[in-house]
Amino acid sequence: MAHVLRRLLSVGETSDAVVAAAPAVPPREVFRRFWPYTRGGRRWLVPIVFFSLVGPAVDAGEIWLFKIVVDDVLVPRDLRPLLWIAPTYLGLIVGSGLLAYADDLTSTWVGERFLLKLRSDVFRHVQGLSLGFFERRRLGDVLSRVTGDVDAVETFLLSGVADALYYTISLGVFLGLLLYLQWDLTLLALVIVPLFWGTARHFSKLIKAASRERRRRSGSISAIAEESLGNVALVQAYNRQDWEEQRFERENIGRFHAAMVSARIRGAYGPLVDVIEVAGGLAVMGLGTWKLAQGQLTLGGLLVFLALIGKLYGPVRSLSRLGTTFYAASASAERIIELLDQRPQVTEAAGARRIGRARGDLEFDGVWFRYPGVASWALTDVSFHVAPGETLALVGASGAGKSTVAKLQLRFYDPDRGAVRLDGTDLRSLRLADVRESVAVVLQETLVFHGTVRENIAYGRPEATEADIVAAARAADAHDFVQALPDGYDTLVGQRGRTLSGGQRQRLAIARAMIRDAPVLLLDEPTTGLDARSGRRIMDPLRRLMAGRTTVVISHNLLTVRDATHIVVLDGGRVVEHGTHDDLLRRGGRYARLHRLHAPEGSVLS
Repeated sequence: MAHVLRRLLSVGETSDAVVAAAPAVPPREVFRRFWPYTRGGRRWLVPIVFFSLVGPAVDAGEIWLFKIVVDDVLVPRDLRPLLWIAPTYLGLIVGSGLLAYADDLTSTWVGERFLLKLRSDVFRHVQGLSLGFFERRRLGDVLSRVTGDVDAVETFLLSGVADALYYTISLGVFLGLLLYLQWDLTLLALVIVPLFWGTARHFSKLIKAASRERRRRSGSISAIAEESLGNVALVQAYNRQDWEEQRFERENIGRFHAAMVSARIRGAYGPLVDVIEVAGGLAVMGLGTWKLAQGQLTLGGLLVFLALIGKLYGPVRSLSRLGTTFYAASASAERIIELLDQRPQVTEAAGARRIGRARGDLEFDGVWFRYPGVASWALTDVSFHVAPGETLALVGASGAGKSTVAKLQLRFYDPDRGAVRLDGTDLRSLRLADVRESVAVVLQETLVFHGTVRENIAYGRPEATEADIVAAARAADAHDFVQALPDGYDTLVGQRGRTLSGGQRQRLAIARAMIRDAPVLLLDEPTTGLDARSGRRIMDPLRRLMAGRTTVVISHNLLTVRDATHIVVLDGGRVVEHGTHDDLLRRGGRYARLHRLHAPEGSVLS
């Protein structure tokens, strides 16, 4: 069993693992990190403690009534005590039920409040991480942590602690009664307690290791499923269903093996504890029977003592089993802690300045940048300046660094050297929200949310009126096709806008940028997905949108580039040429060669 577990764990440590294992965290650190999330619900822990105190007392009362029934009713055959025993027993049963109901309701409220705050905080934290985090991590694994792993933390911190408190109090109550009845029998019964704890301690370590691997595999399964189903069109187009199924099955089998190891551990643990418990019970029963024969113990006393022994071993066994539950839940807590320990690469400086509405003066000054973990530079000493109202076109082959410029402009990353300035101020000195509020974007990957057409356009400015939305759609050449949809602007576009064509999604993205009314525009291939006719039709609205605004265009569209105030040609992350369209053609350099290559097609420049 241990050999299989070691083999499973070694898979999580290899470089080709879909999701790496989270670093181990001591239980004390887990409590320290997550206890603050109980704030606001801690006062409700008092009634939970009260229920934990009263519950065992009621159970003990029911058992004690059984002793009275045997000794005062059955043995002397006197039914008169039943007149008060029956209603008392009924009252205890009703009271026990009410206590259980109140305890369950209160515990659920406290636990769900805890989960509400923790899950919201984890999601908020993930939303604040830099773009680089999402480019390096599997999205499915992140989703698995935000959902399933968060639930397990509540088990570790609240449900488990409440159960531990109840079992501890029960242990104290029943141990006290046992010592009161027969102290020597009680001491004999306690001999097996160290065996309980020793067994639990050994198996808990194995359970934790198996649970950690199972949670890691669950994250891998979510990651592969999200990636494969999110790209299902590509998978089917290339007939890669079998390969994707094999990837999914490989991680599924890994989780199966981890779950089976965990089940075998638990399966071995249960019978072993049963044997220990039965051995203790038999020893007590033997000594108790001898004391009964010697007249040192009544029949009711013996029966009640044996019942109380069961009540004593129950909490002992539950506490030992709870240790394995804690260790299993701590595996999920470690994954959440690792996520919360991630820090954004881009942070807001202390005392960051507010700029209000920017004028739109944009400058790249000697910018050097390379992506984390990559040896080569994505940008090398890139400099350019765009005055308010001007348009800069960035051209170059794929991988030249054009999209990297866009990411730095939005401050998804910060330069390693040099500076990006807005209105003469380094972006790192400005409030991050203000920097991004100053920019409207149409990214190369057309991003559309599951929702209505209206909601997708208004995403650029949530407070926009219906007239604003329609005007933006008209300007983006989207109004006519929207009107033709089944429910017009109330039509649901599906996940990632899959009910729309590529060109329609692009025009919605352009309308979203138009409605934002920001002083700086970032257009990354703004006419991607549009046919030649729609591309020509969109140029007039784009020109109106660009008028009076600073615009950076990453485009292969000849018309868009030709209209630019200034053109920068990038190659291998360096500026190799810059100037106007006519100037660059006269120089006969790289831009001119690209122009001669594509000009006959009339729509592509680089």
